[in-house]
Amino acid sequence: MTFVDSHGQARTVEGETGSTVMETARRNDIPEIPAECGGACACATCHVYVDEAWVEKVGKPSQMEEDMLDFAFDVKPNSRLSCQITVRPELDGLVVTTPSQQG
Repeated sequence: MTFVDSHGQARTVEGETGSTVMETARRNDIPEIPAECGGACACATCHVYVDEAWVEKVGKPSQMEEDMLDFAFDVKPNSRLSCQITVRPELDGLVVTTPSQQG
């Protein structure tokens, strides 16, 4: 998967099936994803924008995730919490972008 930071710098890393996009980011020292709650969907510090080409494959956020996104910075229709996106084979090549600041 590819992480694009708020300055447009892209970094492609391997994700492990069954882990989350947030866990993948942390394992690979991706900047701009502090993930302060550790993946418990209890904060909005792993907020990402899913590339438009991937929105449908990633799916919609749960109600709990939508509630947490209320605390995120600059929420858009393609906003997701990366702790709530599970890495699976059909997401091979996923592209997400981090906002300029986390909530």
